[in-house]
Amino acid sequence: MTLLMSSDIRVLAPAKINIGLRVLPVRKDGFHGIESVFLRIPLYDILTVRRQGFGKNTCVVECEGMVLPEDNTLTKAYSAFCKITGVTDSVFVYLEKKLPAGAGLGAGSSDAASLVNALEKIFDTELTVADRMQIASVTGSDVFFFMDSHAMQTGCAVVSGRGEIVEAIPSRQDLFFVMICPEVHSSTKEAYHLVDQWYAPTWPWSGPVMSALAEEFTRSVRDWNFLNSFTEPLAERYPVIEEALQDLMRGGAGFVQMSGSGSAVYGVFDSSAASKNALLMLDKKWKRCFEFASV
Repeated sequence: MTLLMSSDIRVLAPAKINIGLRVLPVRKDGFHGIESVFLRIPLYDILTVRRQGFGKNTCVVECEGMVLPEDNTLTKAYSAFCKITGVTDSVFVYLEKKLPAGAGLGAGSSDAASLVNALEKIFDTELTVADRMQIASVTGSDVFFFMDSHAMQTGCAVVSGRGEIVEAIPSRQDLFFVMICPEVHSSTKEAYHLVDQWYAPTWPWSGPVMSALAEEFTRSVRDWNFLNSFTEPLAERYPVIEEALQDLMRGGAGFVQMSGSGSAVYGVFDSSAASKNALLMLDKKWKRCFEFASV
């Protein structure tokens, strides 16, 4: 662990889950359109950010226990921030990785958005909404949600386009979750390739349409009709995902689904007692198992 200094800024980077996720055919710009409800959850990475006294335009990232690629969401976000603001001073980032990578929880995107928040404090800058969206556009599609101040206030949004259209909606305080993260790293690139193969050429859909997502979210959990386009193709490729979903159902969940492009899956329960009881059962089998309530 790197030594902390009084001038360091520490920020939390929350995860999200997808309550339903419709993937649309690839667009002319190379991106897939999506339609989803994004829900912020109380699981976090932690970033410690420090202004360096030497060097220019460099973002050094240290992450204990994980080797990050040289070009990652943090370095991309820093470069975009510098381009917009004119900042040239270098920074050091220590990333405490609490969230599993390749799980569909938006961890890398949230890390990037949280870094931008820290950089604004360190360099005393004030980005416009357009500035923040520009940074998101070159960093990652999920970054738009974590950059949106209204969505971060409510903790919930209907997200569409490639991820850049974020409509904040009220969250719920009556949702209780158990999440299982199987020992599978789901590459986003691989997941979209599987979806393209699975649904082409007809791209059928039987879940709620875009205009009904916000209303569907207000219904009783046991009446939810949310679907995730990634679930079937990923579960076929990695049967452990289907196994985790079935275990959550046997644990009493009223609704089960995979988040994002996987591989994390979650069950929604009627009460805190029910989710805690399920955790006690599931934690005996699954190495990475979490219980939390909506915020």
